[in-house]
Amino acid sequence: MTDLLAARSQMAMSLGFHILFAVVGIGMPALMAIAEWRYLRTGDPLLKELAKRWAKGTAILFAVGAVSGTVLSFELGLLWPTFMEHAGGIIGMPFSLEGLAFFTEAIFLGIYLYAWDRISPRAHLAAGVVVALSGALSGVFVVTANAWMNAPAGFNIVDGVITDVDPIAAMLNPAAFTQVLHMTLAAYAATGFATAGIHAIALLRRAPHRVFHRHALHIGLLVGVPAALLQPLSGDLSARHAAEYQPVKFAAMEAHHHSGPAPFVIGGWPDATTGENRFAIEVPGAISLLMTGDANTSIPGLDSVPPEDRPPVGIVHLAFQIMVGCGVVMMLVGLYTIVRAQRRRHGKGTPLPNDTWYLRALAVSAPLGFIAVEAGWTVTEVGRQPWIVQGIMRTADAVTPMPGLVVPFLGFTLLYLGLSVAVVWLLYRQILKTAVDTTLRPGITQELPLPGRA
Repeated sequence: MTDLLAARSQMAMSLGFHILFAVVGIGMPALMAIAEWRYLRTGDPLLKELAKRWAKGTAILFAVGAVSGTVLSFELGLLWPTFMEHAGGIIGMPFSLEGLAFFTEAIFLGIYLYAWDRISPRAHLAAGVVVALSGALSGVFVVTANAWMNAPAGFNIVDGVITDVDPIAAMLNPAAFTQVLHMTLAAYAATGFATAGIHAIALLRRAPHRVFHRHALHIGLLVGVPAALLQPLSGDLSARHAAEYQPVKFAAMEAHHHSGPAPFVIGGWPDATTGENRFAIEVPGAISLLMTGDANTSIPGLDSVPPEDRPPVGIVHLAFQIMVGCGVVMMLVGLYTIVRAQRRRHGKGTPLPNDTWYLRALAVSAPLGFIAVEAGWTVTEVGRQPWIVQGIMRTADAVTPMPGLVVPFLGFTLLYLGLSVAVVWLLYRQILKTAVDTTLRPGITQELPLPGRA
């Protein structure tokens, strides 16, 4: 393994691990705050219990996310010193603002966890809302820094030196809006569907305290379904941006080898050597039609740049297909949820928590949001190669000259494996086990009869 490959692999592993906690850090506080808001409106103690349990899960994931995020900060400087030398003054502001949002989230999460009986109910709810907002803002600031790498703006280059830095213009780069929107919706969709899926499993297993799980299922869907339905629109905006600012990435996403009318490629494996897509279904001119309204419009292909300027098309195309496939399934489940909910308003159909097939669909959909997030970031990062900053700096020129990078790569791999085991064990003990086999505190006994039982 070359040092460049080791550095890229370590960064990919770190990002792939950390992003899961970033996603939950955006989505879970929203669920937590909604549960408490409903508790204050209804007085239902099950909703208070739900908010407390979700707060525990948020705290666990927040702590591990802080560790993995700190590792990433060190890796940027240690593995990519040339990149930080040139870009540090540009991306410093969004990272500083992310740090402010992170500390705000940490402070108010502590208040939320330990001040249930020490401050007024409204003040406590407000603390939860601050946690949700600061978690979302933390993600926004990090994504704007990454968006700058895809569409650099806010500076000039004089004799190879970056000058006249405008950090605000850099943050508001052309890719910022589409990436922030797409990532934020992905976080809410992934967290909402995962939560709904976990409690759907509990309902399928006829776990006790079905009302508790119904509340959790409903709140998860309340957050996840709208995000999943809006995500295709956000994805269309992101694809159009990539086609304009990163046409080679767009060509790799669509496995479009030769400039000309672009087909819609479903499945298959692109062969970069022959320029063919093996075992794929192709709809001629469909991408050109979607992008321009004319199926005969020429779209730049991978052949528009030399081979050394092309990303690994197989990885990018496969990741893009996985992301789109997961998103489509979640969208369809979301549409079905809305249709069935409307029918229930008119007294028709079985309640969704009693529909076995619907609960199974939710259980299957539970991990799809996180799979889509990982695949989407693979498209974003691998699709930009060989550039670390699009059109400005190559990844090979940004890596540290220090040899033996395979050693820290293996070391951090073991670290993340250990953290993964610890997180799974803690979540199982504190959250998941009780979500499926609930034992509520004394005095919390509200229950609904099982289907078919008096």
